[in-house]
Amino acid sequence: MSTFPHFATDATHAGQSPDKWNSMSVIPPISLSTTFKQHGPGDHNGYEYTRGGNPTRQVFQECVASLEGAKHALAYSSGLAATTAIIHLLKSGDHIVSVNDVYG
Repeated sequence: MSTFPHFATDATHAGQSPDKWNSMSVIPPISLSTTFKQHGPGDHNGYEYTRGGNPTRQVFQECVASLEGAKHALAYSSGLAATTAIIHLLKSGDHIVSVNDVYG
């Protein structure tokens, strides 16, 4: 949840504590890595492969969650990925209500 009193302050600072990374940089580093070192199969320090998450996306998701007053937020690289995630929440017999000019 929000730790700052104003929207603009949250938008600038939420999710960006320098204590989160070893460099202690004030501005979050942009992670360009696609693969992260693992101690063994499935034994990692929070990130395996960039599709599953990376430090840059984590900062973004925490910031969006704070701005929305939520505990968590998810960011996807495409509309199809977001749609797939939502569809996987549905059970047999559930319905989707939509407009008639949806793209895709």
